Amino acid sequence: MAATAVVGAIPADPPMDRRKLIAFFAMVVGMFMSILDIQIVSASLAEIQAGLSAGSDEIAWVQTSYLIAEVIMIPLSGTLARILSTRVLFTLCAGGFTIASALCATATNIEQMIIYRAIQGFIGGGMIPSVFAAAFTIFPPSKRSVVSPIIGLIATLAPTIGPTVGGYLSNAFSWHWLFLVNIVPGIFVTVLAWSFIDFDKPQHQLMKRFDWWGLASMAVFLGSLEYVLEEGNNKDWFSDEHIVLGTVAMVVGAVVFFWRAFKVDFPVVDLKAFTNRNFAFGSLFSFIMGVGLYGLTYIYPLYLARIRGYDALMIGETMFVSGMAMFFTAPVAGMLSNKLDPRVMMGIGFFGFALGTYMVTGLTADWDFYELLVPQILRGCSLMLCMVPINNVALGTLPPQRIQNASGLYNLTRNLGGAVGLAIINTMLTQRADEHYARLSEHVNFGNPAALAWLDNVGANYSAYGIDGTSAALSKLSGMVSQQATVMSFIDVFMALTVLFGSLILLVSLISKPKAAPPAGAGH
Repeated sequence: MAATAVVGAIPADPPMDRRKLIAFFAMVVGMFMSILDIQIVSASLAEIQAGLSAGSDEIAWVQTSYLIAEVIMIPLSGTLARILSTRVLFTLCAGGFTIASALCATATNIEQMIIYRAIQGFIGGGMIPSVFAAAFTIFPPSKRSVVSPIIGLIATLAPTIGPTVGGYLSNAFSWHWLFLVNIVPGIFVTVLAWSFIDFDKPQHQLMKRFDWWGLASMAVFLGSLEYVLEEGNNKDWFSDEHIVLGTVAMVVGAVVFFWRAFKVDFPVVDLKAFTNRNFAFGSLFSFIMGVGLYGLTYIYPLYLARIRGYDALMIGETMFVSGMAMFFTAPVAGMLSNKLDPRVMMGIGFFGFALGTYMVTGLTADWDFYELLVPQILRGCSLMLCMVPINNVALGTLPPQRIQNASGLYNLTRNLGGAVGLAIINTMLTQRADEHYARLSEHVNFGNPAALAWLDNVGANYSAYGIDGTSAALSKLSGMVSQQATVMSFIDVFMALTVLFGSLILLVSLISKPKAAPPAGAGH
C-alpha cells in the first residue's frame, strides 16, 4: 500500500508559487496592451487624421509603422531575453511602451505620431513572446489546461475587441485616450514585472557574440516585407517604385539573414526549432490562424462601414459578439485540452471557422447584426478551440532552453499571417469588385428593357422634384451596381477563407500526436 501511495504521489505537482503567478498575470496584461494597440487605432484613423491635419496617404502609417517595428522585435526578443533576462527585458518593454503611449497622446503632427508609434510597436513587441515562453517554462504540464487558454484568449481577443475599444474611447472622449488608457496599467505592469519576475538569469557574456549583421539584415527583411504587404494594394503593387525598392530590399535582407542564421554560432534568431515537426506544423497553423484572425477583424468592419454605413462605435458593438464568444469558450477549450486529442480539437475548430465563413457567402447589402450573429459566434468559439491546441502542439513539446527563441518565431508567424492575409484580401476585394462591376455593367445597358423601365420610373420621381431625373437615375443605378459588385467581392473573400480553413482539416491528420511534455526542469 505504501508503495502504491508513493507511486500515486509522483505525478502530483507542487502548489504554484504565488510570486510566479503575480508575475505571469502582470505579463499577460502587458501582452494584452501590446496586441490591443495593433487594432485600437483602426476604427479611429479618421479622428486621428483630423486631429493631426494629416493626408489620407499619411494616416495609414500610424498603423504601418507600429506593425513594421513590432514584427522586427518579436523574433529578436528571445535572444534579448537570454542576454538581459526575462525580468529586465519585460520591465524595459513595459516601461518603454507606457512612455511611448504617453508620447503618442502628445503628438502634434503626423511625423511625430509615426515615430512614436514605431517606438511603441518595437518596444511592445518584446512583451508578446515573453508571455508564451513563461507559460511553457514556469508552469508544469498539468497546468497547461489553465495557462494555454489564457494566453490564447489574450492573443485572439485583443485584436478582435481593438476596434470596439478604440471606437468607444474616441467617441466618448477623444483620440488621445486611445494611448492615455495604457498609462496606468502600464505603470502597474512595469512595477510588478521588476518586483516579481525571477524565471531566469541574464547571460551577459552572449553580448560579445551578438550578430549585429544578422539583426540589421532581419530588420531590413521583415520591415520591407511588412511594408510591401501593407502598402502593396494601395500602390498597385509593382507599378509603384517604392514597392519595387521594398521588394529588392526584402530579398537582399532575406538572403543575408538566412545565411547568417545558419553560419554564425549565436544567430540573432535560432531557426533550429523548425526541425521539430510539431513546432513547424504549429507555426504553419498559427500563420493561417493569423490570416483568419486579422482578416476577419478587418473585413467585417469594412463591410459594415462601406455597405451599411456604420460608424466606429456601431461597428464595435457588432464586432463585440466574437469577443464574447471567445471569452466564454476559453475555459471550455482548457477543459477539452485535457480530454481530447489536440488534433481532434483543431479539426473541430477549423470546421467551425470554415462553417462560419461559408454562412457569410450568402451575404447581401441588407445583412445586419442578426444575420452576422451566428457566423461571428462560430468564429469566436472556433478561434479558441484552435488556438489552445496549436499553442500546445507548437511549444508544449520543446525543451525549455529552446522555448524563448521558439516563442518569438511562433508569434511572428501569426503576425506575418495577418499581414499576408490582409494583402491578399485587399487585392482580392479590389480586383474582384472591378471584375464584378464590369460583368454587371454588361447586363445593365440600354438594350435591357428592365433597366430602361427602372431608369424611367426613378428619373420621373426625381424630375417631379425639379432635379435632372436622367442624370440622377443613372448616378443611382451606377451606385447600385458598384455596391453589388463590392458585396460580391466580399462573398469571394469569404469563400476563399472557407476553402482555406476547410483544407486545414486535412493537414491536421499529418501531425504526429504530441508526446508528453518534458517535466518541469528537464533540459536545464
